[in-house]
Amino acid sequence: MTRSLAAEFLGTLLLLATVVGSGIMGEQLAGGNVALVLLANSLATGAMLVVLITLFAPISGAHFNPAVTLYFALQGGIGGRLALAYVVVQLAAALAGVWLAHAMFALPILQVSIHLRDGPAQWLSEFTATFGLILTIAGGVRFAPAATAMLVGLYITGAYWFTASTSFANPAVTLARALTSSFAGIAPRSAPGFIAAQLLAALISALILPWLLAGKR
Repeated sequence: MTRSLAAEFLGTLLLLATVVGSGIMGEQLAGGNVALVLLANSLATGAMLVVLITLFAPISGAHFNPAVTLYFALQGGIGGRLALAYVVVQLAAALAGVWLAHAMFALPILQVSIHLRDGPAQWLSEFTATFGLILTIAGGVRFAPAATAMLVGLYITGAYWFTASTSFANPAVTLARALTSSFAGIAPRSAPGFIAAQLLAALISALILPWLLAGKR
């Protein structure tokens, strides 16, 4: 259990450092071209997910995401006590990852975002992004376990671009990104809508995916 929690902490920390740090680097180098910043942000995040999942899946399952942990807890893949510990560690690590990114770029450690991401379109985007992520993970584990890390990295890279919200798809990520005023930020008042959509997607995934992925043709 200790190793599993350590893996979840380190993986989530590095994921957030990548999300926020690549956004900061992109802003510094892109000369105001927002599309270029998003491209850099998405490629860095997708690549890092491949690495982190490959390394930590054998230790903790490489959730790095309370919505993913909720899904597997509802499926009986992880016990309730361990699931709760995972979520606590993920939240703490996500915050630490944001602070690490700020420190690496010599920015104020404590920040609050003012980037509003509100409205039904944004919430639908987060529901879609999270459902698709869990589908990718569950389907990968079921049918192509050796390719799961690559599948998740590719999915998130694509979801940055096809969702209006740029695919947070993770309650811990959402809360932590409320505490950065960089490109990756989300205003605290926008976070509850994102988190509600993400958790709803996890619940619906738990109802639908076991049936959908039950067997091969």
